[in-house]
Amino acid sequence: MSEAPKPFPPIEPYDSGRLDVGDGHSLYWELCGNPQGRPAVFLHGGPGSGAGAHHRRLFDPERYNVLLFDQRGSGRSTPVGSLEANTTWHLVADLERLRRMIGVESWLLFGGSWGATLALAYAETHPERVSAMILRGVFTGRRQELDWFYGSGASLLFPDRWADFIEQIPEAERGDLITAFRARLTDPDRAVQARAAAAWAGWEGRTVTLKSGMGAPGTTAGDGTIAFARIENHYFLHDLWLEEGQLLRDASRLAGIPGTIVQGRYDVVTPAATSWALHRAWSEADYRLVEGAGHAFSEPGVLAELMAATHRFSGADEAALARKEEDA
Repeated sequence: MSEAPKPFPPIEPYDSGRLDVGDGHSLYWELCGNPQGRPAVFLHGGPGSGAGAHHRRLFDPERYNVLLFDQRGSGRSTPVGSLEANTTWHLVADLERLRRMIGVESWLLFGGSWGATLALAYAETHPERVSAMILRGVFTGRRQELDWFYGSGASLLFPDRWADFIEQIPEAERGDLITAFRARLTDPDRAVQARAAAAWAGWEGRTVTLKSGMGAPGTTAGDGTIAFARIENHYFLHDLWLEEGQLLRDASRLAGIPGTIVQGRYDVVTPAATSWALHRAWSEADYRLVEGAGHAFSEPGVLAELMAATHRFSGADEAALARKEEDA
């Protein structure tokens, strides 16, 4: 049996900068790999988290030209944590600006969780600009998905961690936790924001892997965690500016786009029912259900499938076959 593919060695960007997208927002971006390689864009999760150096290692630097960027208000983009002019459709428009900036006709989209949501929203809006997609832990923003994670679904599996999550919310407000946290994450008192952000991020952080090593969450949070929690809550409060079931309803627009969907069997953040429904609606997608894995891209089985997918779409196999035929 061949060894599972592993992340590529760390690399540095060959170019980076900032793009003014209007509305007071400036996006950090970077390009990595081979400028002549297959164009790809990495869409980080959250929303609100940001791209990191470890994400560069998912792509063969000899075969891919990868754009990584921090979405509005996230990571190194400014203003950090801003909720103004920050919606799904602003981000779809930003992707088009970035594509034109680097001068490619189409590109491969790589996204997990919220990154998969954004990839689907973009691909269903601009299918002619998408050469392929690699999606992980698919989230489509339906009410049942939000109710599962912020209601009576995942809480049944993690009652102790759920208790920590809702501790600071009065009983009378627990029927709508997203709204209750919104009030605290936008409170003028930074200390109130920090306590709410610690609880919000702690709940997600303690359920994202199959076997979590995280202990009880902290009682306060730094600027990055506050920004993440504010933006993620902001999107969920507004149902991601999507019509109910929109991304699955419009999956027919993905016809002709090849893809791979990677899903952890025991993903409790974005349960497999959603990715399975997408697979049924998008026949070109190869579905990889990983046993013994949760939501995080770092889960060994999930990471192996993601690496295998970037390898397949890199054209490496075709190049090796061509060399073999030349040598024959």
